Amino acid sequence: MPPSDKKTDEAREEIANRLFFKLYQCANLLHKTGTRAVESEGLTTQQWAVLGALSLPESAQGRSVGDLARYLLVSRQNLAGVIGRLERDGRIRIDPDPSDRRSRLVRLTEAGMKVWHQQAQPKIHAYYEQATTDFSFGDLIHTTHYLMRLLENMQRLDQGQGEDEPEDDGA
Repeated sequence: MPPSDKKTDEAREEIANRLFFKLYQCANLLHKTGTRAVESEGLTTQQWAVLGALSLPESAQGRSVGDLARYLLVSRQNLAGVIGRLERDGRIRIDPDPSDRRSRLVRLTEAGMKVWHQQAQPKIHAYYEQATTDFSFGDLIHTTHYLMRLLENMQRLDQGQGEDEPEDDGA
């Protein structure tokens, strides 16, 4: 006999709760264990993400702070501290945007490229290997697929597209 709609809804809520709690735990452990993996290079997971974004070919000429924040899905305020520390350490530089002097472009320095490519990347790849041990290639593909779908749904929520409009109660 198939479960009732109420039981199905309750089961879906329970599994969704478990999923989001596991994501929360994974995020916390990513920051802790990921930072440990690159701390000998003086990096945190947040700095690792910024250096990774700036190492992409489309970032070769620099990225605006706003574009970088949107790409990383962080606030400009949270990004400011990370950028400040990376600039202080000589890993990035911030220059005025030649096409818009009010905007600033963030780019890797030679020292930042060296830290990213020669020192951090091997440690990050070893971290990935350890964190995904027992995952088949197919497991990695499927996990990435579902996380991308979840991210898209959450981005719609962030943009207000997935929320019900509150009813006007005449107050």
